Amino acid sequence: MIEDLLKDARERMGKSVEATRHEFGSVRTGRATPALLDRIMVEYYGAQTPLKQLATISAPEARLLSVQPFDKGSIKAIEKAIMESDVGLTPNNDGNLIRLSIPELTEERRRSLVKVVRNIAEDGRISIRNARRDTMQDLRELRDAGEVGADDEHRAESELQKLTDEKVAELDAFLKHKEEEILEV
Repeated sequence: MIEDLLKDARERMGKSVEATRHEFGSVRTGRATPALLDRIMVEYYGAQTPLKQLATISAPEARLLSVQPFDKGSIKAIEKAIMESDVGLTPNNDGNLIRLSIPELTEERRRSLVKVVRNIAEDGRISIRNARRDTMQDLRELRDAGEVGADDEHRAESELQKLTDEKVAELDAFLKHKEEEILEV
């Protein structure tokens, strides 16, 4: 029973780290990558829709992204969503295609991107701690129901804490790498 709880916690924490790593990909580092636009949601016929479901996003050059909407009528909504997002890019619309040129990052912009990345990392840490909290509560319920002893619960809690520390350290390593990538000139 305890092993199942710890296995579930390990999976949930692993998913949190992976989701945070994926989120890091959507923060720009000076190179054009379609992942920069992953977090952008577009108001499309009254519903918030991910941009990648409305358009083909490609990087034809190192400093250029192109967004080709499937529906030409959505081009204005896509342009507006990109303008209002925190990616810091200005769309150039020719009626069929939106081009996003990626300028060199200024020192000030690099610092603000580091702050964005740190906030994303903190969200990941919170997610990991929530998984730990839920598992701790399940362990207490097992102990209170008499299904496991206090010693077993204590051992499981210390193992869970080790797992939490390990996943937070993994997330911090990704954060450090991403910060270096952003600050690299």
